[in-house]
Amino acid sequence: MVQGWLSPMISVLQSPSGPAPVPYTSSDISWMTSVTYITAIIFGAPMGYLTDRYGRKIMALITTLSLILYWQIKLLCIRPWALILARAIAGIPCSACYIVLPIYLKEISDIDLRGALGSLLILNRNIGYLASYVFADLLAVNTMLWIGLLVPTLVLFIFLVMPETPEFLVKQGKIDEAKTVLAWLRGISVMDRSLEQDIDNIVNVEKQTQADSKSVWGIILRDRAAFKAFIITLVIKITQQFDGYLIVLIYAGFVFERASESISLKLSPNKQVMMIGVVQLLGSIVATCIVEKTGRKLLLVVTSLVVGAGMLVLSGWFYLTSNGTWLPGWLPVVAMCMCIFADAAGFQPISYIIITDLFSFQLRGTVSSFANICAKLSNFVQMKWFTKIAELISIHWTFLFFAIVCFGASLYTVIVFPETRHKTVEEIYEKLSKKDNKDKIKAVP
Repeated sequence: MVQGWLSPMISVLQSPSGPAPVPYTSSDISWMTSVTYITAIIFGAPMGYLTDRYGRKIMALITTLSLILYWQIKLLCIRPWALILARAIAGIPCSACYIVLPIYLKEISDIDLRGALGSLLILNRNIGYLASYVFADLLAVNTMLWIGLLVPTLVLFIFLVMPETPEFLVKQGKIDEAKTVLAWLRGISVMDRSLEQDIDNIVNVEKQTQADSKSVWGIILRDRAAFKAFIITLVIKITQQFDGYLIVLIYAGFVFERASESISLKLSPNKQVMMIGVVQLLGSIVATCIVEKTGRKLLLVVTSLVVGAGMLVLSGWFYLTSNGTWLPGWLPVVAMCMCIFADAAGFQPISYIIITDLFSFQLRGTVSSFANICAKLSNFVQMKWFTKIAELISIHWTFLFFAIVCFGASLYTVIVFPETRHKTVEEIYEKLSKKDNKDKIKAVP
């Protein structure tokens, strides 16, 4: 809801009849749009360390408190400086939600549920987007802000009774408490043998980590399998940011406007945004339903191909229509919806799920923080420079670039990415090590 609130509110805040005492200038809006990414990078850097140091639950509660503070500032004052301050504070949850929550979800989930539960992060985010769009269209500004405040307030009180994750409790030496929590999460007896085995596995991993004198980055850089997993994560994360999804959202209004020239598609800006929100939500629902059936690899390959095909169609449509060729107006709308749907169904959720699949609980926080910083930097670069690049080389070439990125990501996934569904970190690393050994054998004359 934090991310979705701004899009329909820009025109309202700039209107002389809007809720602000003085209409917002374009400079105010640009600061509100960009400051969140800056603070997200600053606060995201130590987030992994803090999550490993103080616990998943504590950091989730701090994230929720920052959301409460964000909505309260906007309720107290809606002047430009107050909203810029609120948007700066929003950088905390905009980093933490993508670092802390996937780790928490993975560590409380059974191995055969972690993909479906991990994808709920994107599903709920897209519910928040759509809720913001609908509320902005139907409700007064102040009413919407009260609803925004209500959600994290309820979550805060509910989450206070939630347990810390068993893996972090083991890391703290609280073995009996970890066993009790794991039994409660699974709805089984504390005396269950399978429970003993799972706790022993977590304890053994923790003992190996304590015996290893290397730092977290030392483990990542010196362990070949861990380093390979780290590179795979970065490649998928960065390609997900550069698949053109953000730019399609920015240019959605322009596409709708061009499409309405040849078909009767007259939608207000808010209705256009709501349509996009519905497509996003449908894609997220599909991801949650099928990710444990198809596996991560197949879903990522198919959806990246679909996004690439959509970008290719958009590129061709912009190029041909700019040269005077007539093409049906429904074509770019379908291509745009195809990109948004496929991105929400595969690229987005998988890029978060694989971090928790590919790394042990000692490494997850650090890798999540680094990947999040790379993602936010990618977003900032696109938001800041895309318009200038599009003006320089024409928009059809930029969409063609996004198509090439998507097809490249699909090929990379086929060749390098290991299937992680229902596999432990040890099994995945063993697979990566075997692939490394095969490559070495092939290289020997």
